[in-house]
Amino acid sequence: MGIERIISVLEKLDVEHQNLIESGQLKKIAIVANEMEQIISLVNQESKIVKKIEELEAERLLSNNLFLKEKGIKSNLNLNLNELSRLVFEPVDKARIQKVQLHLNETLDKLKALNDINQQLIQQAISYIDFSMELLKVYPEQEAFYQHPSDKNHGGLNRPGVFDTRA
Repeated sequence: MGIERIISVLEKLDVEHQNLIESGQLKKIAIVANEMEQIISLVNQESKIVKKIEELEAERLLSNNLFLKEKGIKSNLNLNLNELSRLVFEPVDKARIQKVQLHLNETLDKLKALNDINQQLIQQAISYIDFSMELLKVYPEQEAFYQHPSDKNHGGLNRPGVFDTRA
């Protein structure tokens, strides 16, 4: 019975991580389209999913401890799935837990790759904003308008340039 509960929790964890992947893919699209409201909505949705994952992780730890007690182990060890699968002697149960572990690992790898891509996209957006802000500093707004060449203030001397030149 204890292994069934562990497998059930692991399957639920996998589903929630899949939900994070779906949300991350939507967030990637929103980042590229610069849809801030959509990004904020998706971040809030992801926060709820992460909270659910934390609850499931606590349930997994409790299930692990119950399983250990069923096996006669009185320690409250925090075993990972590899260590836990060594304590499962039924071939069918062992295969099921290894299958769930493999699928969960694949899901986590996909999620990590997607998060890395989203992080790079956000970094590029920040770099673009920084670059745009620097351009606005270099070319003041007043230079965007035509001025007659004989105007004293328009000789290029008042403009803060990228290079400092001497005449």
